[in-house]
Amino acid sequence: MSNTPKTKILVSDLAKTFTMHLQDGLEIPVVSGVNFSVASGECVVLGGPSGSGKSSILKMIYANYRCQKGQILITDQDEIINVAQATPRRIIRLRENTIGYVSQFLRAIPRVPALTLVAEPLIAQGVAEEEALARAGKLLARLNVPQRLWQLPPATFSGGEQQRVNIARGFIAHYPILLLDEPTASLDAANRAVVVELVEEKKEQGVAMVGILHDHDVRDAIADRIVDVTSFASAA
Repeated sequence: MSNTPKTKILVSDLAKTFTMHLQDGLEIPVVSGVNFSVASGECVVLGGPSGSGKSSILKMIYANYRCQKGQILITDQDEIINVAQATPRRIIRLRENTIGYVSQFLRAIPRVPALTLVAEPLIAQGVAEEEALARAGKLLARLNVPQRLWQLPPATFSGGEQQRVNIARGFIAHYPILLLDEPTASLDAANRAVVVELVEEKKEQGVAMVGILHDHDVRDAIADRIVDVTSFASAA
C-alpha cells in the first residue's frame, strides 16, 4: 500500500474576473490559469504582493466567489466535489464538516459569549456541549484570552482579543481542509507561536491547508510549499 499523502484540493485552470456593473460592465481580470494541489498533511502558502489575487483564490475555494473558468476539486470523504459547480446546499454541507476558514476578522455576534462562540463548530459536528465548552476554554487559555472574558461577547473585546477568539473558533473543530487568511496579523510573538503550533498539529492530523501570510517568519515556519500567485495574475 502506498504511503503517498492523498490529494485533498486540486485547483485546475482557475480564472476569476470582476464585472463592474456600475461602470458599463467593465471587466477586470484578477487571476487566470491557476493550478496547484494540496495533499493531506500539507500547508501550501499563496505568495505574492497585495492585489495579486491571493484572497480571491482563497475565497473561490471556500465558494464565497464564483470562478469564470476552471475546477476546484475537493475530496470529501470518498467523494470528489467540484466546488466551482456545487449547489449552495452542497457548499453549506462542505463548510459544516469539510472546509474550515480562519480569517483575521471576527464576525462578532451580539450577546453570544466568547466561550460559546468558540465551542459552536464542535457542537455543530456532534460533540456534546459540555465537552465542547471545556475544549473551547482550553484553547482560549492557550491563546492567552483571559478567563474573565470568556462569558462576555467578543464585540466588547480589543482587536487582538477578537482575533484570538476567531483563531480558536477556526481551529477547534476538525476539518480535513483548512483555509488560513492572515490568521497571525497583528498578533504578538507569543500568540504567533501558538498559531504555528496549532498548524503543525493540524498537519499531523492530515489536514490540508492553504494560507495567506504576510508574516515571513510564520510563513517560513508552516509552509511546505509557496505558490507564487503573480504568475497567474500576470497571465490574466
